[in-house]
Amino acid sequence: MAVRIAGVVIPHEKRIQVALTYIYGIGDNRVLDILTKLKINPDTRTKDLSEDEVSKIRELIRGEYKVEGDLKRDVLSNIKRLKDIKSYRGVRHERHLPVRGQRTKTNSRTKRGNVRKTMASGKKPAMKK
Repeated sequence: MAVRIAGVVIPHEKRIQVALTYIYGIGDNRVLDILTKLKINPDTRTKDLSEDEVSKIRELIRGEYKVEGDLKRDVLSNIKRLKDIKSYRGVRHERHLPVRGQRTKTNSRTKRGNVRKTMASGKKPAMKK
């Protein structure tokens, strides 16, 4: 039986402590909070959970935490707000540059693309005669 929580199919063979982290917005600390509130052993496998325990987990996550689509929507709306008010962070998002103060003279290759700004950077090797 496949276990679905918050629209995500939870892996069948993994420990519940690891399996719940497949849900966007739930990390290690939240998993431990959930499992201690419900008094479920973190070492139990997903397949060994009773239907009652699964429904308790599902209800707790739905009631207390913002996950998956709602959380993604909130994050995107926060970024859009920063862009709209033209804050420094919003401008960095618009220009696809690092937002949190990292250096850009070197590093940040993934954000800027593999751009090297030296004289010989894009040059192809010369033809041999």
